[in-house]
Formats: sequence, C-alpha cells, structure tokens
Amino acid sequence: MTFQSLTDFEYTKINKYTIQGFIYGLLKDTEFSTYHDIKGFKFFNFSNIFPLNDFNKEQAKKIIISSPNKRFIKSLHNSLKKIDSFSLSNYKMLIKNLKLFNSENNSKFISSTPIVLFQDNQSNTYFSFEKNPDFEFFFNRLKNNALKKYNAYYNDEFYMDGALFDSFEFSREVSVRIVKNENKFIIIGSLWKYLEKSNNDYVKFYKFLLDCGLGEKNSLGFGMINNLR
Repeated sequence: MTFQSLTDFEYTKINKYTIQGFIYGLLKDTEFSTYHDIKGFKFFNFSNIFPLNDFNKEQAKKIIISSPNKRFIKSLHNSLKKIDSFSLSNYKMLIKNLKLFNSENNSKFISSTPIVLFQDNQSNTYFSFEKNPDFEFFFNRLKNNALKKYNAYYNDEFYMDGALFDSFEFSREVSVRIVKNENKFIIIGSLWKYLEKSNNDYVKFYKFLLDCGLGEKNSLGFGMINNLR
C-alpha cells in the first residue's frame, strides 16, 4: 500500500502496535474479525513503513503486509478498497495505491525487520547475541520455530534435514521500543545482510517463511525477510 500523510510529524510517533492495531481494524466485519483473540501463531507479517524518515506531506510512504493465507490478504485488500483514508496515532493518511502480488521464492534472503527469538520457551527473555554469541543455538531455535509454525499452518509433520541456512552474514543486534496502552516495551532482535539456502529442495517451506516471517512476533511486524537480488 502506498499512502501519504496530511501532516508532518516524527516517524517515532507510530510504532508496531499502532500498525498491528490498524490491521486488526481492517479485519472487522470479515471472516477474520476475531483473529486478534486467537491463541498461538497469527500467520501474518508486515514491513516497516518506508522510507524510514519522518512523515512529510510531500512524500509518499509504503508498507507491505504478507501472509500465506490468501483469503486473509484478500480480506484486507477488500477493506482497504472501501476507504480513501485512515488514521495512525490520530494522524490522517490518504491511500494512494493498493497492489496485490505474490512473493517470488529464491535461495538468498535479507531481513527487512529484526528477527526475534525467545531464549527458551519458558520465559519472555529475548535471545541476545551480546549476551550469548552462539550462532548455532540461534539457528537451531530459528529452524525449530519455523518448522513448528509451518506444521501448525498446514496441519503437517514436515521435517527438513540440514541447516535452515547454509551461509549467513550478520548485520547487528537492535533494540526496538514499542508502546501499547501507554506502556513501553523493549524487544531485542537481529538484522541480517545475507541468508542463503543453497540447493533448495523445500520451495514451499521457504515460500511460507517469506510470507509469514522468521522467529517470534511476526504479527507485530518482526522477522520479515525479502529476496536478495
């Protein structure tokens, strides 16, 4: 979606909970109207609003929302077609363009939003490379999370041998501040310049990861990956 603000304001006035709430609002009166209340995986993801600079009346912004569920995306698209404008944190936006497209799978990826993992399944402690620089641990947990998510979506028992990615290039660890109901939270994640699966025999699986995201909190806009061209 391409849109434009009617006023100038700082990018930090909008955070991931703002965008998530906007998406849930679009699902009202659709078959996904109670999606927010579902426990477990939500099976959708969204990008940052880009460009990542402050909102300017003269500059258009874009956002990508993705999901392996085509009906989910179609419901969002139909809701957006019915309106000309919307609000984010009380700032009015005008919709300029809507576009539906299919993600194209290849073997090389880059993270566009931070990939988040919990240190273990029993706590809300985020994995941090600054505290535990263990790439093997990270990618094993990332693979297990991806398989669990895929099998939950397709009601399958799929398993893949080998590593989730055969080569990678780490960019940096980041802390993302988000605000919900005036409460502030910090989420720790990591950005990656390069993730590659050579000799990819699992096209459907990696297509799912492109549409759904890697790691935890995908429905809050974390873990989005894109094809590296």
